[in-house]
Amino acid sequence: LEAIVEAREATPEQLAVRLCNSGVMAGRAGDMFRLLAKVTNNNAKGEYYLTDLVGLARGEGIGCAVAVSGEDDLIGCDSKADLAEAEAIFQGRRRRALMDAGVTMVAPETVFLSHDTEIGADAVIEPNVVFGPGVKVAGGAQIRAFSHLEGAIVGEGCSVGPYARLRPGTVLGRGVHIGNFVETKNTAMGEGAKANHLAYLGDGTIGAGANIGAGTIFCNYDGYLKHQTDVGAGAFVGSNSALVAPVRIGDGAYVGSGSVITKDVPDDALAVGRGQQVTREGWAKNYRAKKAAEKAARTTGKDKQNG
Repeated sequence: LEAIVEAREATPEQLAVRLCNSGVMAGRAGDMFRLLAKVTNNNAKGEYYLTDLVGLARGEGIGCAVAVSGEDDLIGCDSKADLAEAEAIFQGRRRRALMDAGVTMVAPETVFLSHDTEIGADAVIEPNVVFGPGVKVAGGAQIRAFSHLEGAIVGEGCSVGPYARLRPGTVLGRGVHIGNFVETKNTAMGEGAKANHLAYLGDGTIGAGANIGAGTIFCNYDGYLKHQTDVGAGAFVGSNSALVAPVRIGDGAYVGSGSVITKDVPDDALAVGRGQQVTREGWAKNYRAKKAAEKAARTTGKDKQNG
């Protein structure tokens, strides 16, 4: 490297050189500060050019070199639009690298990755998936559309989504199923466990083969502290159940649908915590007749007023 010259100061021969300065310079601090004192503003713009350091260094016999890089690596970020352009370049490279390593992306331009996202070969990523920091997805897993993952580990052969949210501390074992509108946080699920619909699973463990029914909530927060919910292997939690932590559901236990569980449930037991059903024969027929009569009387009264 002989010199860095401003375009307006350059000769026709120099302008023929297509290599441009990115503005990044590095050198020994002692040399840089000493040479800075020699920089003048004897140029067309009357400015002090930091790039004059190269010519000054060469004049003192100090070797100078240039590292050539691609244009995309050196774009400036002086606005939000520039930052978005740089992010788009980064995302494109990350997507390409993962697909080259055997990851399937159905619509890669809609998948957003972090700097540390790890996805194994033969995993399938559907459209509109966002990977926050700290996500590892094993090979053969499927992340379905509109899912958001952050700080989560997804095991081999898992299915996540669509519309699932995995928050930090989520660990899914082999073959786990997380379905639509399920949110997990700081929860580990054993091999083959399932939560297929509409659930919040926070601060818990779920054993292998357990089934979490639709609408199940781990009530983990008492307004001051977070508490643990443990669901044993092979347990079955019925739909619309609330498990009030701290609580443990034993291996192979059943929780009846619509229950509020506040006490531990032993292995292979059934727990039902809901109001007893009351059935009144013929009530609906009598109710409809009563309301129809009330409506007819009200309509007749209005007709008389209008007449």
